[in-house]
Amino acid sequence: MSLKKKIALSFFISVFIIALLAIFEYINFIGIKKEIRRLELTDTIRSKSLQLRRHEKNFFLYPLKTKEESEAIHKYLIELNGILNSSLLIGRENGLSDLRSCVKEYEYRFNIIESAAKDLSKEFERIKTSHVKFNNLFPLVESTLIEHPLQGSELLQKFFLMPSGSRLVLALRELDAQINILRKEGENILFISKELDKRAREKVENTIYISQIAILLVTPLVFIIGVGTIFFFNRDVVNRLKVLTGVVERTGRGNFSKVALVRGNSRDEVGTLIQKFNTMEEQLAQREKELEIKNKELLQNKKLAAIGTLASGVAHELNNPLNNIYISSQVLEREIDDTSSQNLREVVQDIRGQTLRVKKIVGDLLEFARGREPQFRKIELNTLITDVYNQICKSVNLEKIKFVLDSRPNEMFICADPEQMERVFINLFTNAIDAMSGEGNLIVRTGQYDNLVEIKVSDSGRGMPVETAEKVFEPFFTTKDRGTGLGLAIVFNIIKKHDGEITIKSEEGKGTTFSIKLPKMRICDDF
Repeated sequence: MSLKKKIALSFFISVFIIALLAIFEYINFIGIKKEIRRLELTDTIRSKSLQLRRHEKNFFLYPLKTKEESEAIHKYLIELNGILNSSLLIGRENGLSDLRSCVKEYEYRFNIIESAAKDLSKEFERIKTSHVKFNNLFPLVESTLIEHPLQGSELLQKFFLMPSGSRLVLALRELDAQINILRKEGENILFISKELDKRAREKVENTIYISQIAILLVTPLVFIIGVGTIFFFNRDVVNRLKVLTGVVERTGRGNFSKVALVRGNSRDEVGTLIQKFNTMEEQLAQREKELEIKNKELLQNKKLAAIGTLASGVAHELNNPLNNIYISSQVLEREIDDTSSQNLREVVQDIRGQTLRVKKIVGDLLEFARGREPQFRKIELNTLITDVYNQICKSVNLEKIKFVLDSRPNEMFICADPEQMERVFINLFTNAIDAMSGEGNLIVRTGQYDNLVEIKVSDSGRGMPVETAEKVFEPFFTTKDRGTGLGLAIVFNIIKKHDGEITIKSEEGKGTTFSIKLPKMRICDDF
């Protein structure tokens, strides 16, 4: 959103809040009106439920008024059903379905009782003719038939000597059960109607209370939010411009930091400016990083080229004299007989041993200086690793070294120079064995990820600090007393010529891990 639109929006927000309050109060007024109407209906339900119970009581108490009371009961049942089916109550109150069920059940039970009462009256009139001697008891029995049918059945059995299984006695007992059910349903109707009325009153009070609170809270908020919105928009713009100014100053000093862009503020003119600035910062930081990498690579290449030239020249100059010294020491060793002193024999052996050591150094110098291009062939990586370790086992005691090769999958074919890859693993395994002082765990893990093969060589040796780990691939850098510092430099060159990458992760006291990533697919005659 542009700044112009924000300024206009800050003005219209206050108007919108006022309109919103007016709409809310209007809707709330309609809600209060509906709740009052519903309260009237629930109050009517409660009142008619009370009247229904009163006429129910009169129906059983006054046998002479049964017809009048029955009509009243049916009248109130019809009115209750009409109110319960009102559009204002449908689906609005919990308990309405229960009340409808109770009213329906009540009407059903009352119809049964009313019909049973008529049948009992006819049956009782019939037995009067056969029991004339009990004419003085007829009024008493007749008065209990409807009000207390169970007592009436007992009187019939006692005075008229009717059996308990007679039709009239059974009908009276069934009538008593129906009356009890009817009264229970009547109590439920009255209870539910009172609960509906109670909840309706609570809702009216809550609606009125919410309306009062809304007026008291929203009115002062209209002014606060309106003024606060204008202040917030202006302050937001000013603060972001200040932050952007500070970042521009830091950029001038070479610190390419970004400006935090708050969501929602990125579409105005200031947000667009910050986005463009952040894009520029990313590009500057990327170019700075690329320039730094190129400088390091250039310095490394210059260093390697100079060292390679020097090493090649020195190695060639030293190689012939060393060969002569070595051959002379062998001739001298053969000329020494048993009469020669022990010191003389030790001196000759030391000359020969030191000559071999210097020849190995010269050989490393020549290998580093030549930098032979790899001859790619198809090789099985896990077999190569196992063979290298077995080759080292023949010359070094590795009884206390636990070697583990964890490969997924078991066979892994790559395109590489087998001799150079052997040189890589010989150097890595030898360094690991030296770091563990001949005792520990040497673990090699290999795996395939997309088009890459990853190899990790880990040892449980003494490890090294970070500043030392950063220099291990530099020529002539070594932590050994008698090392040349060329082994890992040669490894680094071989991996680079295979278009791969090698990194080191080490922690003092916890060991070292070399990670190698090689491309799985390349042009190779054996594939």
